Amino acid sequence: MKKLFFGMFLALSASLIFTACGEDKDDSPKNIVATAQSNSDLSSLVAALSRAGLVDALNADGPFTVFAPTNAAFSTFLSANGFATLEDVPVAVLQQVLLNHVVSGEIRAAGVPTEGYVKTLATFGTSTSNLSILAQNNASGVSINKDVKVVTADVLCSNGVVHVVDKVIALPTVVNHALNNANFSILVAALTRPSLGVDYVSILSGAGPFTVFAPTNAAFAALLTELGLTSLDQVSDATLNAVLQYHVVNGANVLASQLTNGQEVTTFGTGKFTINLTGGAKIVDAQNRTTNIIITDVQGTNGVVHAIDKVLLP
Repeated sequence: MKKLFFGMFLALSASLIFTACGEDKDDSPKNIVATAQSNSDLSSLVAALSRAGLVDALNADGPFTVFAPTNAAFSTFLSANGFATLEDVPVAVLQQVLLNHVVSGEIRAAGVPTEGYVKTLATFGTSTSNLSILAQNNASGVSINKDVKVVTADVLCSNGVVHVVDKVIALPTVVNHALNNANFSILVAALTRPSLGVDYVSILSGAGPFTVFAPTNAAFAALLTELGLTSLDQVSDATLNAVLQYHVVNGANVLASQLTNGQEVTTFGTGKFTINLTGGAKIVDAQNRTTNIIITDVQGTNGVVHAIDKVLLP
């Protein structure tokens, strides 16, 4: 009797074990591509990945974080850029647009910083410098580059995580990086002052490349205090033009790793300043003032932005 009971117990246990294993297999997460294929609202993304030849890349082990635009997001993107269909988008452009939605490593919504830059798999030209996106996490949820909203977060996959977004993330220029970050709003206001007589937005939206040392709003506030002024409007057009041009290097995409101690940098005009790497990356301007570089290598398609904590004076 005991043998019969024991035999029945083994048979039942084996049945339960195999059933459980089958359920685990059926319920295990799909990879990123299969997850997108199973969501009808991501069919445009699936078609785009296929056209761009990126399916195999996202079938790899990863892990990856993918910000997945909806069909409506792709439709808006095509219309805004003058494309009738996905087939009209040049493959090279489509590859970079899609790679700009992929981050190496798994970042769940709770791990997105309150505000911080993240590198995507898209690159600057033929270089290995990856483009940057600005990720924000606040009471309104997670957003990318200010206006791209995560509408469904943390779709877990076997090789990473997918966050569904309501817009296609645009490839950023150095101007876009300034516009996307509220901490550069005073710099944007300065660059777009109508009376300057220089269309800095058009210039800095060009091919470049440009290296921009971008003062934060706090840097501009400190300058006004330093000069005994109450508003940037009190700075003359001629002076403001000279100051703004002193923050731009034309014809080079200079990354933080390429800065050397004592390096003399020639800016957009004829101004020069010196790099000091002692105790962190700093700039010594023409007035012998020292400015800290506080955020480095915010890469765009036509150059790179480094945030600084003071306004440089020529």
